[in-house]
Amino acid sequence: MRLVPLEGESLTMPTAVYYFAEGPHDVDGPPRAFGRAALAAYVEGHDGRLMRSMKSILGSDLLERHTDVGGGRSAKYADVVVGYLKRLKRTAEACQGGQTLTHAVLGRPVYFVDGDPARDAQAQAALEAAARAVGFSELAFQFEPIAAAFDYEQQVTREQTVLVADIGGGTSDFSVVRVGPERRALLDRRADILAHHGIHIAGTDFDRRIALAGPMRALGHGSFGPARAEGPPREVPTGITFDLATWHLINTCYTPAVVAEMRLRKTDYADPAEHRRLMTVLEDRLGHHLASESEDGKIDLSGSDGRLDPLDTHDFDLDLVEPGLAWPMRRQDAQTALADDVAAIAAAAQETVRVAGLRTVDALYFTGGSTGLRPLVEAIAQPFGTAQRVQGDPLASVAQGLGLHARRVFG
Repeated sequence: MRLVPLEGESLTMPTAVYYFAEGPHDVDGPPRAFGRAALAAYVEGHDGRLMRSMKSILGSDLLERHTDVGGGRSAKYADVVVGYLKRLKRTAEACQGGQTLTHAVLGRPVYFVDGDPARDAQAQAALEAAARAVGFSELAFQFEPIAAAFDYEQQVTREQTVLVADIGGGTSDFSVVRVGPERRALLDRRADILAHHGIHIAGTDFDRRIALAGPMRALGHGSFGPARAEGPPREVPTGITFDLATWHLINTCYTPAVVAEMRLRKTDYADPAEHRRLMTVLEDRLGHHLASESEDGKIDLSGSDGRLDPLDTHDFDLDLVEPGLAWPMRRQDAQTALADDVAAIAAAAQETVRVAGLRTVDALYFTGGSTGLRPLVEAIAQPFGTAQRVQGDPLASVAQGLGLHARRVFG
């Protein structure tokens, strides 16, 4: 079993589709970009519509509705899902020398819809229908936390309980699962999920916290305006920097109305340089550049290289905003900025184990792109003492597990 590249040399492809408002239709419908290319089209400001979080559509009444994608065009939500699966299937078939793929194991969350079994079943049925629509005739499903733990299960010699921590970009999901040598052959593993819990705090929230505590300070975030005779100085406008620090809101900052309003707010700033930098970011559309800088700083300050010196410093490169400008941030300041989010995620992990009726677990299995943040991993693991820590592939452990399950199901 091997994973095949889905986008360039990458083994993963973000669940993102960008519908362009202009361009000719082809046999598959309106012009689209997928994965990283879709995100790039959005960042570059092409006229159109970015579609993400497709799992949230499944099980909702939106599935058969149409949504505007610009240029007087519309797309049915169900077709968005089908189009993405079709791209995955064609890419995989091309890597197999053009061989048609007819069998598939699909990963699914423990709950598509919390607290509503009927809608949860509806969501799986919708995903199955989409997979059959692109040509898969033999299908099986596996829970994503079980799939993530399959790699670890190959190594165990006795039954164990594992807390699977999947910390992605938008959510932090935890599952307590039971693994063991005699359980590997079971096809239905629903009974092995002892508890599941998640919160909507994860990687993009970390990026926003770092941005607000770092690069956005150069644009005036947290600063105060000039002295006033009638009272203390007011804080400079923060709504614009909050939006610039929130990935999916960045493009809204470039509208003519917003730019014009912020140009008129110059007198709200005691330091003219802060307002000048803000206007450069808005007029030159540098918001996503700052977002990338914030993510790089988060990674550098996370201690994933084994260093946790609180005085280590990262310099954010803001040369595009102002020639020669670099904005420093110490590791301890980054940890302070992330402290509330890290504590909330660690508490969610403990709550998951409590719901499972356990005081601790035998092992902790980490997956998801945000598990490279060492302080976060330490905070999650600390309450569980000597539990073994296992770092899975941050981006592909679920896919690897689904491949193992496919071998068992289809041979």
